Amino acid sequence: MNLRYALGGLAALAAIAGLAVLPQYLSGYGLSLAIGILNYTVLATAWALFSGPTRYVSLATVAFFGIGAYTVAVLGEVLAWPLVLLIALGIGVAVALLVGLATLRLSGVYFVIFTFGLAELIRQLVTWFEVNKTRTLGRYVFVDINQTQIYWQLLALAVLVFLAGFLIQRSRLGLALRVIGDDEMVARHVGINTTRAKVLLFAFSASFMSLAGAVMAPRWTYIDPAIAFNPVLSFQVLIMALLGGVHRLYGPLLGVVPLTLLFEYLLARFPNHFSILIGLAFMIIVYAIPQGVVGLIEKLRVKREAKP
Repeated sequence: MNLRYALGGLAALAAIAGLAVLPQYLSGYGLSLAIGILNYTVLATAWALFSGPTRYVSLATVAFFGIGAYTVAVLGEVLAWPLVLLIALGIGVAVALLVGLATLRLSGVYFVIFTFGLAELIRQLVTWFEVNKTRTLGRYVFVDINQTQIYWQLLALAVLVFLAGFLIQRSRLGLALRVIGDDEMVARHVGINTTRAKVLLFAFSASFMSLAGAVMAPRWTYIDPAIAFNPVLSFQVLIMALLGGVHRLYGPLLGVVPLTLLFEYLLARFPNHFSILIGLAFMIIVYAIPQGVVGLIEKLRVKREAKP
């Protein structure tokens, strides 16, 4: 077992090193595509950290992503970059803790509806503030961060979210969350503080989403609430995670790569029908591959091993 972990760690380090030097060999479009894949990898994996074990379907991804992006739009020119990232992280976590404490007693469709409404509420509040207080809607982003630096920062976030997921899965918190996902009532009866466990992981997941939004903000020279809090992002992340499979840490990655390429193609070819096509893709994935690619692979493996 230790040898397997050692070999896996060496392979992971080699892969990270290879990805770190990749921008040197990519064209401008290739680098843009790689940034998109890394961004969705961070978001989908962070989403699965919470929604995978608890089975709480969250549509609040864009709320925290937008918080990070708008923090950069407001503070990016007046504060040092590390401090801006730290503030974006703090705001995202604070909002997640507040929302989690207030709502994580909800479950099922009620939680889904609330998280979707949360993103819209934050968008409307930001819009109201901009229109009534700053007398403008939208901000220009002038931050001395280039595309390669964005790529490296997203790569670091991706490494951190995978490492965090690996450690959480093997911790008492991870065990508690799996019990909650199987039966929350049983979890309460065996002494698990279900609210605290869910709130902690919800805030932890939101921290990566907020940082991803902050890191991605310099890609745009202009940000307004409709861009930063576009609800389509939450559905894209959900579809990617479900396609790959949320019961394995690496599962979302298997959905991110093909769907990022597919969405890129659809957006370029069918911009006016993009939302409809996303909805169609969601229905096909849920119906055809309910356990994701990982579940399909494991099912085929079991069948093969069962053969004499």
